[in-house]
Amino acid sequence: MLTWIMENMATIIISVILMIVVAAIIASMVRNKRKGKSSCGCGCAGCAMNGTCHQGKPENMGK
Repeated sequence: MLTWIMENMATIIISVILMIVVAAIIASMVRNKRKGKSSCGCGCAGCAMNGTCHQGKPENMGK
């Protein structure tokens, strides 16, 4: 078992780093969603999903 780990150490390290990066991205997206931040760069006034994205807020938020 130890031999297999040593032979695949680079793959294991890269996989762990990628998992950490993906977890950080997902955590950032969840925090932004909880804060009410949008993932798109445009204003809500011209957005096709205006009525469903921010249901509790006025529709003319981008103005």
